[in-house]
Amino acid sequence: MSMSTSGSSPGAGPSPAAAPSPGTADASAEFHAFFEHHHAELARLAHLLTGETDAADDLAADALLALWHRWDRVRDAEHPVAYARGVVANMARSRIRSTVRERRRIALFWSQRSEGADGPDVAAVVDVRQALERLPFRKRACVVLRHAFDLSERDTALALGISVGTVKSQTSRGMAELQRHLGAGAVDDLAGRGK
Repeated sequence: MSMSTSGSSPGAGPSPAAAPSPGTADASAEFHAFFEHHHAELARLAHLLTGETDAADDLAADALLALWHRWDRVRDAEHPVAYARGVVANMARSRIRSTVRERRRIALFWSQRSEGADGPDVAAVVDVRQALERLPFRKRACVVLRHAFDLSERDTALALGISVGTVKSQTSRGMAELQRHLGAGAVDDLAGRGK
């Protein structure tokens, strides 16, 4: 799979100005292997965090491009994949905040244009993705990394830059909220699917 963004493609070899260490073919080969091995996982993470299928590949590609620009630091990190997941999580958080601001502006615009019109009620049947979107970002990220990606509490804490205790509490609270939205059976299915 190759990455396409508005910038240069790491798989094709970025321009010398973008390379972390000009002239090192090893760095380029290492990054290319990292990209090939982890792009799909990072895109899946982006999709589960944002709920946006179309944007997931772009978000993963943007994260990988950011990693390429810091590749010397990433390759020296104790857990490069956790570092990459953290970058995706931060970019997803920024995207969600931006989307929320835009939706608020649109809602404000339409509420001023049609004062008496109420929107439709929330659908009675809520799927897992919609329920995940209702969770605050940190709870959602903990639930997704723990159950959809089957990461340990330690690896989840590492990816999100939080403590293991925070992972435990946020995951527990997130699962409790999902149970309220979906029912116990659906949450049990979610918890059993992370492999």
